[in-house]
This record gives sequence, structure tokens and C-alpha cells, in this order.
Amino acid sequence: MISLHGVRKTRGQGAQRYSLQVDQLQLAAGARVALVGPSGCGKSTLLDLLALVLAPDAAEGFVFAGTDVAGLWRQRRLDQLAALRSRQLGYVLQAGGLLGFLDVRGNIRLPRQLLGLGEDGSVERLAEALDVHDQLAKKPAALSLGQRQRVSCARALAHAPALLLADEPTAALDPVNAERVMQLLLREAQARQVTCVLATHDEALARRAGLSVLRMACRRDADGGVTATLAQAV
Repeated sequence: MISLHGVRKTRGQGAQRYSLQVDQLQLAAGARVALVGPSGCGKSTLLDLLALVLAPDAAEGFVFAGTDVAGLWRQRRLDQLAALRSRQLGYVLQAGGLLGFLDVRGNIRLPRQLLGLGEDGSVERLAEALDVHDQLAKKPAALSLGQRQRVSCARALAHAPALLLADEPTAALDPVNAERVMQLLLREAQARQVTCVLATHDEALARRAGLSVLRMACRRDADGGVTATLAQAV
């Protein structure tokens, strides 16, 4: 499903430099992985690379779902990257990212509409599975934090993506709601055979949810900048 080799991304210079180095990352279809590490260690940067919204500075190999992503970035084939992103990816943002002018039903249905997919009952099934079926007519502002995150999870899964990315999806929730959102999200992803990569600071929660753990670490370099690296899954 995902293969990265020799991928690099750098921002800033000197003491303000941040570099991410991914020497090797291999994820099979259906894998469920948590990226863990302290704030600022590059979890969100790696997710943005996997989400095809951030171009690597260098990539010896970057393949997603059989597509040479590194080649598409080198050739600036932004249309093909956008098509791949919209069809194959679901992304749960830390703050939910729901559109306030749409009700819950409209938010969940949005990726299907953008892809021209017809109504097949998936919106209602996901809303039921994620326990927001009684909120479909409400706007996001009328929901609790936990409800908004569950709606965001439903939206990310509505178009049946191959890869689900989630950036700290439970960070703003209390422990009870965090556990619930994590379990519901992973249960629905597993039922749909979706590969999952979640960034979280809560390694204990990730392990309780049955996720393999990829640790990210940072080092301070001679120029004062920071280099983040990725370890193997444990």
C-alpha cells in the first residue's frame, strides 16, 4: 500500500531549520499504525507527505497504491496527485475541519458529492455506527467536541478510501471520549479494510486500540536546527 525510501523534507534554515528523514517506511494494505513522539517531532509533516499535500524535497522511492508519487511530484502532475488524494485518501484533522455552513449530513456526504458518487446509504450507516445518527440535521456548532470528531471520522470514511490519516484525532477530548472515538474510528476502518495511520501523543491509548507503534525522534544538529527520524514499528 505505502512504500517510502530515502524521503526528505526540510523547512527553514540554520537554527530555524527543521528536517524530516524517512529512510524506510513499508505499510501493507490493512495496516493500523500510530505515529508517536513529542510535539514538534514531525508527525504532522509525515502525515501531510502521506496525504500528498506536501511535496518531498527528495525521494528515492515513494509509492502509494501502486502509483509512483515521487515521479508525479517531480513532473508537477498536480492534477493526478489531486485525483489520487480525493479518491484514495481520508483525512481526520485535529480540530475536525467540519464546514460550519453544512449540517452533519452534508459534511459527511461532501467527499462523495465531490467525487460524483451517488447515494448508497453509507452516510446513514456511518452516522449510525459512529453514534451521530440523531445529529444529522444539526450544524457542527451545535455538537459536542466528541460528536464533531465522530462526524469528521465519518466524513473521512464516507467515500471508501484506501488510506485513512488522522492527526491527533482525540487530543482535544477527555479520556472517556478519546477512548470511544478511537475505538469507533478503528472499528469502522477495519470493517472497510482501510489502512490507518494515526498521529498521537498518547502511546498508551494507541496500544490499547491495537495499533502498531512507529516512534519519531528528534535531534539537535550542529547548526542549531532539528532533524526528525522515524523508527521501525514495534
